[in-house]
Amino acid sequence: MPDLDRFGPHSDLAFRGLFSLIFVVAGLGHFGQADVMLARLEAAPLGYLATLLGPPEVLMRLSGAALVVGGAALATGYRTALAAAGLLLVLIPITITTHVGDPSHVGPLFKNVALMGGLLHFVVRGPGAYALDGRRAAT
Repeated sequence: MPDLDRFGPHSDLAFRGLFSLIFVVAGLGHFGQADVMLARLEAAPLGYLATLLGPPEVLMRLSGAALVVGGAALATGYRTALAAAGLLLVLIPITITTHVGDPSHVGPLFKNVALMGGLLHFVVRGPGAYALDGRRAAT
């Protein structure tokens, strides 16, 4: 069997970079497609819960900014654990308010659950190689 460990540092960079794209793109969507996303939130079975936190329009902008900034920090490996924890804290209410309780959202619901698992990986393991944090996670 070939020694694949030598690709480990490169896979750290690829995983972090590719994984972060969904947060950056989704965050930009909170600005470029805010009306569509607000309508989706309003139609979601638990969408009304978002109004308990504040005006949906404001929450959309704040969560969009958090997703873009957190995604960029994750991509570059800057304060990776903090960025991943912040993204996780933003993703949880988004998931609950827009995907829970809607049978047609099973796919997006479990996509977000998988993203939460990836974020937990970065919270616990750190950024891996080629990160601005300048450290590798302990193995």
